[in-house]
Amino acid sequence: MVGEAVVRMEGGKRRLIINYKGSPYGADVAQYPQVMKDVIDRLQSIDADELVLSEYYERIYSEEQTRWLKQVADLITRLESDVVWGPSHLGSIQDSKSLAPRHDTVVTILNALHADPFKAYLSLASELKTQQAKLNTSSGSGQDDLGVYVKTLSFMLAEMEKLELIKKMKVYVTQLGKLPADRGIYHSLFEVAIKPSFIGSRIFFTGVENLELVDQYVVTGTRIYIYKHPDKVELLYFINPPEYSLPPEKYFLLEKTKEVVAGHRPDGGIGFMDVSQARQYFHKIYVGTIADLAAKNNIKLSIEEKEELANIVTRYTVGYGIMEILLSDKQVTDVYVDSPLGMRPIYLVHSKYGQCQTNVVFSEDEASSLVSRFRALSGRPFDEAHPILDFDLEDLQTRIAVIGRPLSLDGIAFAFRLHKPTPWTLAQFLDNKMFTPFAAGLFSYFVDAQASMLIVGSRGSGKTSLLQAMMQEIPQNLRIIVQEDTQEIPVPQLKKLGFNIQRLKTRPPLGKQSEAEVSAEDALRTALRLGDSVLIVGEVRSGEAKALYEAMRVGAVGNVVMGTIHGESAYSIWDRVVNDLGVPTTSFKATDFSIVGAPIRFGGSLKRARRIVEVTEVKKEWNEDPLAENGFLDWMKFDAGRDELEFFDKAIGQSEWIKRVQKIRGLTVEQIMSEINARAETKNFLVELRRKHDLPRLLEADFTVRAHNKYLLMAEAQREEFGSVEYDSLLSEYKAWVQSTLLKEAMAQQQAGV
Repeated sequence: MVGEAVVRMEGGKRRLIINYKGSPYGADVAQYPQVMKDVIDRLQSIDADELVLSEYYERIYSEEQTRWLKQVADLITRLESDVVWGPSHLGSIQDSKSLAPRHDTVVTILNALHADPFKAYLSLASELKTQQAKLNTSSGSGQDDLGVYVKTLSFMLAEMEKLELIKKMKVYVTQLGKLPADRGIYHSLFEVAIKPSFIGSRIFFTGVENLELVDQYVVTGTRIYIYKHPDKVELLYFINPPEYSLPPEKYFLLEKTKEVVAGHRPDGGIGFMDVSQARQYFHKIYVGTIADLAAKNNIKLSIEEKEELANIVTRYTVGYGIMEILLSDKQVTDVYVDSPLGMRPIYLVHSKYGQCQTNVVFSEDEASSLVSRFRALSGRPFDEAHPILDFDLEDLQTRIAVIGRPLSLDGIAFAFRLHKPTPWTLAQFLDNKMFTPFAAGLFSYFVDAQASMLIVGSRGSGKTSLLQAMMQEIPQNLRIIVQEDTQEIPVPQLKKLGFNIQRLKTRPPLGKQSEAEVSAEDALRTALRLGDSVLIVGEVRSGEAKALYEAMRVGAVGNVVMGTIHGESAYSIWDRVVNDLGVPTTSFKATDFSIVGAPIRFGGSLKRARRIVEVTEVKKEWNEDPLAENGFLDWMKFDAGRDELEFFDKAIGQSEWIKRVQKIRGLTVEQIMSEINARAETKNFLVELRRKHDLPRLLEADFTVRAHNKYLLMAEAQREEFGSVEYDSLLSEYKAWVQSTLLKEAMAQQQAGV
């Protein structure tokens, strides 16, 4: 309804929203005096922190701008309650002949204050100046009479000069040196955020001129800006979606398109469609609707413009709204929306720039819409009886965690963990200095020699990323079983790379549990009956730990076993596994190695860098406490002062695991070390080529997996021909192949923009 006004609480703020759709005036207090008058009149009886004027797009006035208008409204209310136009305020001689023009002047100024405060101020100042001059030349009863009127005008002027809006205008006029034409002065002070009316969230761009631009790039048609603020610790991540800078006629088309197709459902419903199919179907419908509406309303659009508008409508109907832009940026690892919604901007973690504050303020309406989508996609409840919703959003490769009341006292909050679209590789970690080339070769050999490993660390330390990198070292003639409660390992991508993987999805640790979902413990027991396979456990959390260790201890697995676990050292995971998860110490000894990662703040810097800080062998000859009984053997330790992961040569001679490998494989220590060093050199050679040619593509999994396979085949060919491996010639042959094949392909792809 035209002129309808509502007040909504959002983020602890009262937002006055006035609908001007269908009004003869645009929703703009700066351009239209009728709209300013309407707003100020409403603010006389409504207390609001922010003002939103809605048409086909919304104009959002800041708290400061709303306060300026509210002060004007409060002054009008005060002047009206004082009845400043009353005879007693206009003169001492109650003569209608002299009071009438004064009454008309005061009422005219007061009326102007509603729609044009600065005009009212200038008129009042001019009238006071005129009457003051008359007062100075009058005497007797005439002077007393005029003095009452001058006193009233002086009071009104003094009150007007207290208004922040008038103060701002006076400064602006002084700097400009003249009065701007028409309502130009209001346009300069009432610059506002504009957004489509169908989008709940707000995006702000204020103060950008005072920021240092660090980086910029494009994500799904939206430009991303990374700024540095002179007074903020975290960087700023600003998005500028195309839907926030469209001309009015395109906003009209967007709104009308939503109205026209709001109730449309394809034959048979959309239940038969997956998310991708639904998006494609509705996008096609939106393109046709936009073209039709544009033609009927004489709005000229190119094919590209129709596609762009259809993309926008799709994003806010069958998509995930403004959040979709953030979740589509593959340089982002985490996105957080804290409660109460609307109070603070969304913040995120960027793989290159760390934690950043965005320019997006998420609304309760958009949050409710998003939660409804998540409930439908997951098939899980979310209400006060079930205040946790935890599941994987496959189309955006994101893990979702939503919490609400009573768990979250201030209402709904979100945490999004984005998965890297392509698996991390050991070469990429090496390039990022997470560990040394020797460590890369060592980890590769651990996998080849079927060690049982736990990758240890805190959240954000890179545990799962390292796990998926080490999975790529598994020979592709082995079968892999992956068990996860939340899908963080990129199994589909690994299958495309040639790995034979069976994925098991277990009951999630949070939220409503479905009877159809299998517990982690039962799934693990099933996995052990699925044939000879490498076993990967996404995260060792609870009941599955005991079954896993028992299987490892009795040799039911017979292949490499890897998993991740929260901890900070080998001793901390022993303490957790034995004392918290109930695994017997004798079973814990089935662990061969603990590889510990941690985020390091070098020199107390605000930036964090991922590093491997400890590689520890779990020895077998101890009974109760591995620390007290020398049950751990340190292979590598991190020195933060030198930023170096140091290898202890003596570990090889003391290692029980090395002795076991020697016995099982019939190898000498020298042969084992040669193999480790050769694998290290293959990884490091790729990194050197990447740096030399500025070719990040070369370290992606589709290239590194091929390189590793080629190394294994070349080594096997030497064993078959000579009975052993001659590593110098092997590495020479390997490097020649990489340069002649992989390097050329990667350079060609980069030049083609693939």
